[in-house]
Amino acid sequence: MYGTEVFSVLSNCARDPGELTAGQAHRAMQVHLDCSVELCRVRRRARRTLVEARLMVLDERATP
Repeated sequence: MYGTEVFSVLSNCARDPGELTAGQAHRAMQVHLDCSVELCRVRRRARRTLVEARLMVLDERATP
């Protein structure tokens, strides 16, 4: 995914963007800063990607 295609996929909260690189996941977390992981599929996928890459550690109170 490159350029406008990445932005298009990452801009829609209702659409699962599929596999993301760590860089794409980081950007998605920034773009969807005000979204909740319960409602935003992009933020949920990005969080999972960063956790699996061990670049993000969830607080034990966070739901998986």
